[in-house]
Amino acid sequence: MTYRMSYRIQGLDPAPFAPLFALDDEALSAWNARRVIATADRGFPCRVSLEDARAGEELVLLHHLSHDVATPYRSAYAIYVRRGAARTIWRDRTPPVFEGRPLAMRAFGADGMLRTARLAAPGEADAAIRDLFADAGIAYIDAHNAAYGCFAARIERDASEGAEP
Repeated sequence: MTYRMSYRIQGLDPAPFAPLFALDDEALSAWNARRVIATADRGFPCRVSLEDARAGEELVLLHHLSHDVATPYRSAYAIYVRRGAARTIWRDRTPPVFEGRPLAMRAFGADGMLRTARLAAPGEADAAIRDLFADAGIAYIDAHNAAYGCFAARIERDASEGAEP
C-alpha cells in the first residue's frame, strides 16, 4: 500500500460576481471595477472557470480579497471574472490558467501565516504543489501569476486524500 497525496483546485464561487454584470460602467467604477472585453484568447484568466476568456467575451476586472486572514499576510489584488462562468474543480491536476505561466506558490499554515513559497516555471506547478504539501504543516497554497502578481487560485489538500493499494 502506498500513500498518495491528493489536492484540489477550485474556482471562485460565481454568485457574488453575477450582480456586477448588471451594473453600468459608472456603477462598476464606484466598486473600483471595470467591464472588459477580451481582445485575445489568452491573457484574460477567469478566476471562476480557471480558463482564459476567449476573444470577444465580457469580463469584469475587480479588486478581490483572496487571503482574508487576520495576519500580516492578508492579500488582495485584481482578478478577472467572465460573464456566466461556471465554477470548476480540478483534482490532482492543474487548471488551464496555470498552463504556460510562471506561478508564485505561497504555502500557508492553518493559522494563515506564510510558511514557505516556491516559484514554478510553466509546466512545474503540479510538482511544486506536491513538494509543498509534503510538509504536513501546510494547510493550503495560494497560487499567483508570478509576473503580474494577481491571484490565480487556492489549492487545498483533497478530503479524499489517503492510502491507495
